[in-house]
Amino acid sequence: MKIKSITPYLKKLALTKPYTIAYSTFYDVELVFLEIELENGIVGLGSASPAEEVIGENSQQTLQNLQSDFVQSFVGRDIRYFRQIIFETHQHFPLLAGTQAAIDLALHDAFGKFLDIPIIDFYGQKIKFLPTSVTIGIMGVNETLEEAKNYAQLGFKVIKVKTGIDVDEDIERIIRLHEIYKNNLKIRVDANQGYTLEQLKKFLTETTKTNLELIEQPLKVGKESELFALSSYECRLLAADESLKNAKSALAFSAIHQPFGIFNIKLMKCGGILGALEIANIAQQANIDLFWGCNDESIASITAALHVAYSCKNTRYLDLDGSFDLAEDLVTVGFTLENGFLKINQKAGFGYEKIA
Repeated sequence: MKIKSITPYLKKLALTKPYTIAYSTFYDVELVFLEIELENGIVGLGSASPAEEVIGENSQQTLQNLQSDFVQSFVGRDIRYFRQIIFETHQHFPLLAGTQAAIDLALHDAFGKFLDIPIIDFYGQKIKFLPTSVTIGIMGVNETLEEAKNYAQLGFKVIKVKTGIDVDEDIERIIRLHEIYKNNLKIRVDANQGYTLEQLKKFLTETTKTNLELIEQPLKVGKESELFALSSYECRLLAADESLKNAKSALAFSAIHQPFGIFNIKLMKCGGILGALEIANIAQQANIDLFWGCNDESIASITAALHVAYSCKNTRYLDLDGSFDLAEDLVTVGFTLENGFLKINQKAGFGYEKIA
């Protein structure tokens, strides 16, 4: 079945509320969508939410790339050879993960619909379902406790607390959360490169009794070797995020001495499902757990991440709450949320539906 047309477009979507991390505050998000129509009328839809500060590509650049003659040359190609088209995309747009992801996801969705099977069935489901964490931005102690209370009442079992501006206040926030919820609410931390090594040591020491599940990207990119000053147990708690962009960086962190015990895979960092699987396979051989994350994203790309996450047997953690922050979206029903757990449906492709 041949590709009939390729249509990229950009949408600026409002967030339900602004949020702050260690290096920025966000009020809305620009998402790029790509529709690939087959000759029989099937339409595969992909989405990209590139973070320029991490991968060096923004949504406007992604849109321009998707409008290029190279991408339009896919018209007339057979969808059955979608993996070859993705390979050629990576060759033509090296290191442009947003562009790669939009094409990868749209092709996967079209191919799954062509075969009339969910993408998870194409790769094989290894994980039934897991809880996702929901994110609390950087805010005061009382505001943090109020947000956590609201999420707990909604049935979420795991929260991720953004930190990295004031280590002493960060410590107080985590200790207070643990005092209130004990083990009834699991706590993760994301410092977004906000700590020095000494601040990280202080944070680890003073939160030892809070049973933190993991700490994401505590030091700046390029400072990973400093983490070897920590114990092997402490390193096992650390998750690589901004440091981990592709299979090459995954290999670098998978040697005998590993600075991270967890890899945070985002489709927007590694260029889609095929790039994610390369990292996942390296991690599995190195006994490193997988933690699937996201930016502010459409249900389209969140659902795609769920499919690939549940196809990897070393998946341990989900942080796929990016679509919860959107005040609007272009698709719906890609997954269901039940008491904090994310479950995918059994519809063809990624199973989401475009809103009319």
